[in-house]
Amino acid sequence: MRFGVIGTGMMGIEHIANVIALDGAELTAVCDNWEPSLKAAQHELASSGLDPVPAFGDHHELLDAGLCDAVVVATPNHLHTDIVLDVAAASLPQLVEKPLATTLDDCRRIIGGIEALGTEAPLVWVGLEYRFMAPVAALIEQAHAGTIGEVRMVAMREHRFPFQPKVRDWNRFNCNTGGTLVEKCCHFFDLMRVIARSEPVRVMASGAQDLNHLDERYGGETPDILDNAFVIVDFASGARALLDLCMFADATRNQEEISVVGDDGKLEALIPDDVVRTGVRGRDWIGNVHERTVSSTAPVVGHHHGSSYIELERFRDAVLESAPAECTLADGLWSAAIGRAAHVSIDEGRPVQMSELLTPAELAGRGQ
Repeated sequence: MRFGVIGTGMMGIEHIANVIALDGAELTAVCDNWEPSLKAAQHELASSGLDPVPAFGDHHELLDAGLCDAVVVATPNHLHTDIVLDVAAASLPQLVEKPLATTLDDCRRIIGGIEALGTEAPLVWVGLEYRFMAPVAALIEQAHAGTIGEVRMVAMREHRFPFQPKVRDWNRFNCNTGGTLVEKCCHFFDLMRVIARSEPVRVMASGAQDLNHLDERYGGETPDILDNAFVIVDFASGARALLDLCMFADATRNQEEISVVGDDGKLEALIPDDVVRTGVRGRDWIGNVHERTVSSTAPVVGHHHGSSYIELERFRDAVLESAPAECTLADGLWSAAIGRAAHVSIDEGRPVQMSELLTPAELAGRGQ
């Protein structure tokens, strides 16, 4: 399968490394409008002993060249919409990085444009790779197998470093990212839905920009991205979930900690310790639960513990088998919508019903 990568910044380079390592795959074209990023892409190829590939400054040129069987879109978030629609119009399957778009209206533009192609619509897979982190995947499998009974509570903690520098510092402003709780946290809101196997009905959040980037200026403007928050999500099933985010907590052991509590016990996943803990009520007790190491076997670890490689591998298989995407456009819409609801809750100091942001058809999962 001939792959093109549109957007060769940090995440695009990770996808290039994945393509290079992926059986039956070949990188045949790259695209970026920032010359240093294109050079970084060619350097990644050279470091693997590969020759340069055709490079384009505009995605239309890449699509017109006819060099690709599939495309990865890894541009800055606010540029996704038109590119995704153009790739689909060119009848190429694509993996588009999260978030699907920075606004719900743009998510709808993408979904509507893909639907308009009807049976000719190619596969669109939304890059929600946290599902494929080895400890997280093991936790999801146990939760769905009923190991701890009905899921009642999900808690996710990400304590990490601040946002990294990006090209032209695009990720310093909400207008480009959709806001921290969309840009960064759509992964966690997606996991909440996957684990609970239910849809959210209400979101409550508290958050602020307390420390990071306050002394930075870009074009005379100060970054406005949140650096910490608590977000509570209530689900239709009665389950509830909590996200605890802090982006100035890099002095920590585990960046991500996930716990799921059901009627019959508790599951935990710790990253990067790669530990999964299982406690069953009546069998185990505090301080004495089953613990095992679950590490990725991916040949490329990257910045996401091998999960982006696993996702690309499954995307490839879906394309070859004409199978549906595991991470769908609806998943992209929902994960962005929960993040948007959290921002509204913070801005307006109130709980937000998902019915305020999504249509009845979207809430019912129709037409997506």
